Amino acid sequence: MLAVTGTSLVPLAGCLTGVDSDGLELATPEATPDDDWSEPDWRPADARPTEDDVDATTVVADLEIPWDLTFADDDAFLTERDGGVRRFDADELAETDEIPLGPDDGETILEGEDLPDRASPGEGGTLGIAVHPNYPDAAELFVYYTIDDDGTENRVVRYDLETDELETVLDGIPGATTHNGGRIAFGPDGDLWVLTGDAEDPALTQDPGSRAGAVLRVTPDGDPVSEPVDWGTDGDPRTYTLGHRNPQGIDFTPQGRPVLAEHGPAARDEVSLLRPGGNYGWDLVRGGPDDPEYDGYDEYDEATPPVINTGPQTTWAPSGLAFYDDETIEAWTNHVFVAGLASNALYAVALTPGVAEGDGASVTDDTGTHYDDDWLDDRFEATAHTLFEGEFGRLRHIEPGPDGSLYLLTSNRDGRAGDEFPLEDDDRIVRLDPA
Repeated sequence: MLAVTGTSLVPLAGCLTGVDSDGLELATPEATPDDDWSEPDWRPADARPTEDDVDATTVVADLEIPWDLTFADDDAFLTERDGGVRRFDADELAETDEIPLGPDDGETILEGEDLPDRASPGEGGTLGIAVHPNYPDAAELFVYYTIDDDGTENRVVRYDLETDELETVLDGIPGATTHNGGRIAFGPDGDLWVLTGDAEDPALTQDPGSRAGAVLRVTPDGDPVSEPVDWGTDGDPRTYTLGHRNPQGIDFTPQGRPVLAEHGPAARDEVSLLRPGGNYGWDLVRGGPDDPEYDGYDEYDEATPPVINTGPQTTWAPSGLAFYDDETIEAWTNHVFVAGLASNALYAVALTPGVAEGDGASVTDDTGTHYDDDWLDDRFEATAHTLFEGEFGRLRHIEPGPDGSLYLLTSNRDGRAGDEFPLEDDDRIVRLDPA
């Protein structure tokens, strides 16, 4: 039996629910911590990744809508959107060959019903998972999930594997049938980063007192970090950036810079290198100067542009993201990998710093799609390559393993798969090893 405790958090302030977002202005902080931006000291990706660089092996089959995967010490922890949390042996995942494991081969350490008030409306449910950076000495898991408690919200809890105690560390995150965000991760600073969606109410994303449409940065206890962004008296000091629509992917460069992927409206998907106190524009800003429906980043000095915006004609539907700085798959080193849902593809993004401004339009050729438009983040040019298009179906996440391999999660049983998917053994964990 789980013991459940909780913490009382500061009430939300300045809620703009019900306000017409057309009348909003972009929110800006009163003060931000110093942005320690400098030229990267890591080698930019200089090889073109291809599918021939890796061998793909299904290592776990017959899962039910897996959502997140993380490795710690000798363990791998997996969430399933309509269920709970499973634990696998990391060595077993690395060594499994022809006969894939089934879900019963992974120990269920949290059932869905173990999570208080848990609900799974639409795209909600059991979503992100993170492990305390001092695991196994601190045997604690952190889980982001959707609740129904007089309304739909999202919550982050801490689960102690030794005592079976659950404690709420962050609540008051608006939720809905869609746009719940949900990815969580510990950064190199030991803080917990939490991605939240706009909960189908875009006006909330320009309210610094709301926890919707934001990247939150907190301590493992859910408190503000020691040097938070100052959003004013009505702002939430847990908010690192805001103006996001539905972010679902975060990882960190070797220098500790957070890299984010988020869903755009009818395409216009984005990859960003976050700046503290940045406002990423939703839903006032979402494109370039020629976008037929949304204002452009070049029109708003307060808006922080991404390094990639796929434009109104191209959909990635990005979810999980990983910065791969291992050299096990040599040609893939220092690429950002982004899992695509509706696109049924994996994207490999190379970031090149210090390039000249482009001519205002992204270009696709036989070396990839180049994003160097003059309204994008001028610190980098991004080049994206498309891998495995249509081979595995919908991809929810990609996670580096301790063995240097990469692990893909499919999402073909979420009701949105097409063509021949779901396959008989979906959903799956697919391991990518060097060929």
